[in-house]
Amino acid sequence: MKVWMKILRIVPALWVAGMVAYAQSQSSSQQSGSDPVADAARKAREDKKNAAKPKKVYTDDDVKPASAAAAAAAASAAPSGAAATGAAGSQKANDGEAKEDPNSETAWRKRFKEQRDKLAKAGTELDVLQRESQKSQLEYYPDPQKALSEQNTRKEVNEKLAKIAAKKQEIAQLKQGLEDLEEQLRKSHGDPGWAR
Repeated sequence: MKVWMKILRIVPALWVAGMVAYAQSQSSSQQSGSDPVADAARKAREDKKNAAKPKKVYTDDDVKPASAAAAAAAASAAPSGAAATGAAGSQKANDGEAKEDPNSETAWRKRFKEQRDKLAKAGTELDVLQRESQKSQLEYYPDPQKALSEQNTRKEVNEKLAKIAAKKQEIAQLKQGLEDLEEQLRKSHGDPGWAR
């Protein structure tokens, strides 16, 4: 019993001491004005103001207009006879850029990319058709007449299977077209790496 009496006296005393310490820590943090969230926000704003701006990355788009302007400036600075030939030369260069050589590397790479893109698109469409076909074979129709009709005629399933067959044929033609392009590249004595 004496032990219980001591415990009953000690527990409230410890509780009061804890509350006093907690109240003192709260009042000191309020007096100093340190709110961790506010401090973090202030620091983030200061860092944002002091942050260095990202460096400019120059691309071909940035450089080409400058080179065209330099060519025009060089043409105007040259003597009159040289300017005329320079202007004609630059016009020929512009015509050459407009009419790209069909046997150049960029032309071949562009053709191969277009063919591969068509092939990839057709492959994706085939995957979708195959999933739809599988779904239609397992589909449940709440309308008993439609279910009976589909069970006997399989019209929807047959239509999807026909679309799949047509898409497979299209893919085969696209693959053959890719092989034909490779053969044309070989015959034109182009680099085989251009087909990649």
